[in-house]
Amino acid sequence: MSAERRLIVNADDFGRSPAINRGILRGHREGIVTSTSLMVRYEAAAQAAAQARACPQLGVGLHLDLGEWEHRDGEWHSVYDVASTGDQAAVEAELERQLGEFERLVGAPPTHIDSHQHVHRDEPVRSVAQCAAQALGVPLRHAPGVRYCGAFYGQGRRGEPLHELIGADTLIDLLGALPRGVVELACHPAEAVDFESSYAAERPVELRALCDPRVRAALRAHGIELCSFRDL
Repeated sequence: MSAERRLIVNADDFGRSPAINRGILRGHREGIVTSTSLMVRYEAAAQAAAQARACPQLGVGLHLDLGEWEHRDGEWHSVYDVASTGDQAAVEAELERQLGEFERLVGAPPTHIDSHQHVHRDEPVRSVAQCAAQALGVPLRHAPGVRYCGAFYGQGRRGEPLHELIGADTLIDLLGALPRGVVELACHPAEAVDFESSYAAERPVELRALCDPRVRAALRAHGIELCSFRDL
């Protein structure tokens, strides 16, 4: 691929709920989503994997899920805990289990690895995830070579709503400011809210922006080529 600016639009949380699955697949078919990250622990993961087979151009990676936290009453609280992020052995075992479940569901290795709420930015999860990605020969989010952009997100650091950041106009502005090289733009679309999450009402707003025809026109105007991790 020779384009000076290449963009991976990766939708996190695939498999978390049927409405998230529908939103991601619609974002791929009707919008600019090129890649997604599968959460294998949820009941809707099997549905997600089966539906993804009908979209051969959609890259599917592993969204390593070790737990979730939300900000309320001025503090961060655990919503659920899968494995302690400070216990290397527990992280290794859980990553191996989730990779195995991914390959069972998808029938192929992941195109990339990332993690729920970016827990792999810190040790020991970082080293464990790096080793797994290297063994598979796939990219790890935040690794050199692919610049990560998390600006398309509708909440602040304390969970306050910032829906103005996930509209089509803002997305178009983000595209115009992309640097040269490969960029991963993260997103979290859903068709509706059928799940428990502190990031819920924002997801249908994201989907509308990702499918707005003006966004694809902006890609063409700026000479940005869409791709997935599989293309790297």
